[in-house]
Amino acid sequence: MEKIVVALWAPQDETRAAYAERLLAGLPAALQAAGAQRVRLNLRDAAVTPADQIVQRWQVPQQDAVVQFWMESANSRFRGAVDAILAQYCDRFAAWLVCESTIIANEAHPPRPDARTWGWSQSTFLAFRRDISRDAALAHWVGEHTRVAIETQSNFEYVQNIVVRPLTADAPAYDAFVEECFPTEAMSAPEVFFDAAGDPAKFEENARIMMDSCTRFIDFSRIDVIPTSQFQFAD
Repeated sequence: MEKIVVALWAPQDETRAAYAERLLAGLPAALQAAGAQRVRLNLRDAAVTPADQIVQRWQVPQQDAVVQFWMESANSRFRGAVDAILAQYCDRFAAWLVCESTIIANEAHPPRPDARTWGWSQSTFLAFRRDISRDAALAHWVGEHTRVAIETQSNFEYVQNIVVRPLTADAPAYDAFVEECFPTEAMSAPEVFFDAAGDPAKFEENARIMMDSCTRFIDFSRIDVIPTSQFQFAD
């Protein structure tokens, strides 16, 4: 099995809210019929509007949704039906083959099939710094930074996806896709996001540690941070 992450751009004449509703109503079932398994949608719907202040943007226009799924093979020879479905549901899409590592499984608020997961998901497409090697960036990310992200945030799900290769010709040059789920309050309360509600000193320290670690491997000129609602679909 191989995992595929796809960024979707809505048609220009469709609002983000209407687009999210259309994707939710039809895309998962269509992908499953075409051979995709373990489909997950990350939608920029009205529920995550309070988190607009955390958006970071590289792509213009920026992605309107993300879909994640698994296939027996991501080879283009076997993706024809899936790619045709994706094309029907967006103005354009970009896809990557990724290697998934579940750092924190969502055991606190497990996804319910075909329903919105509690809280919200910070979906991040990122590129590594260009002044260090890929090996060095990976070593810091999967080594030191993984611990930092666990210890300084209120995330109850944390999944790292290392990009193996792009699957579409125009895919932006990301090195990874990260998904982290947080409590609803963390959308508008940074102290909750950094697991320091009611403790200003801890908040400042956790935020500093996190930023120091991020700057050691992330190229902040090539990052898209997107607040989303997460939906997991039963096969």
